[in-house]
Amino acid sequence: MSHPTAVNTGKSKRRLVETLNYLDGEYKNDIGKEIREGLSALQKYIPCKYFYDARGLKLFEEICQLPEYYPTRTEISILRVIAPELMETFADKDIVELGSGANLKIRILLDAVDKSIRATLRYIPVDISESAVIETSRDLLERYPELQVLGIVADFTSQLDVIPTERPLMFCFLGSTIGNMEEDETISFLQSISENMKTDDRLLVGFDMVKTRETVEAAYNDSKGVTAEFNKNILNVLNNELNANFDPSHFDHLAFFSEDYDRIEMHLRANRDISVKLKAIDLETEFKKDETIHTENSRKFTGKSIKDLASRAGLSIQNWYSDPAGWFSLVVMIRDPQRNG
Repeated sequence: MSHPTAVNTGKSKRRLVETLNYLDGEYKNDIGKEIREGLSALQKYIPCKYFYDARGLKLFEEICQLPEYYPTRTEISILRVIAPELMETFADKDIVELGSGANLKIRILLDAVDKSIRATLRYIPVDISESAVIETSRDLLERYPELQVLGIVADFTSQLDVIPTERPLMFCFLGSTIGNMEEDETISFLQSISENMKTDDRLLVGFDMVKTRETVEAAYNDSKGVTAEFNKNILNVLNNELNANFDPSHFDHLAFFSEDYDRIEMHLRANRDISVKLKAIDLETEFKKDETIHTENSRKFTGKSIKDLASRAGLSIQNWYSDPAGWFSLVVMIRDPQRNG
């Protein structure tokens, strides 16, 4: 059940941002259940959605500015070129961002239309982090006071049905976040989006493409160590949310490209024998030196794999945009007309 909450937007000409929270107490139950399951597995893991507390969000914004991290700047370069085409005839519609982060990409879309059109648009950020939803909403309203905003605190991987559908919308799933999912999970997720789409709706997805091992591994092992801090910060999230006593300095950042799966794997590797207590879920877990916690996958795609994903999910590819080097692709999908009915 949702509970609307009012959020003061400070300098914004609008006094309030409407935020609907569909997690409430369920978040504590979900994180406890998922972390218990993950830390009890043979290969310990932590779901990557728990990276993004307030500090994690700021660290990721830093990562996006790093010279080694090509995905963000490449995706933005494509967006700048195609935004006028994407936003053509976009009045009276909703932009739904799945996973609200740094809002530069959404700003590129909004800047592609004039103020009178923006006044008819509604921006809907969807994220499990209430602070991320509020901060993104506040920042955009300060820049575009004419914009309508509805923040939704929810897990977009399982709660797509809470998104309003009374107006035509464009789902935005950017940053190759889709690469964080396993293949079966990706198909299921895209199918759930397809089932929520109407004829006039669109889905804009960012895909990081397969390239050399050296290029990809450098992007996740930056010389300043920001990605390492981001990776370790997930332990601070567990400390705060589950009253755990992880010491991030007892773990080292590990990121490597697996050619078997066309993906980067990120892990935290114990640099000593460790015992950790998570009091909120009454769990104690042991780590042997060099044992790892798997924190994230980032799959890389080919043209064939993207077309296969779309087809299996009941989607049709409407437009495909890439940079000159073919490092990144932005793909516009619609619901497959043959599956409507």
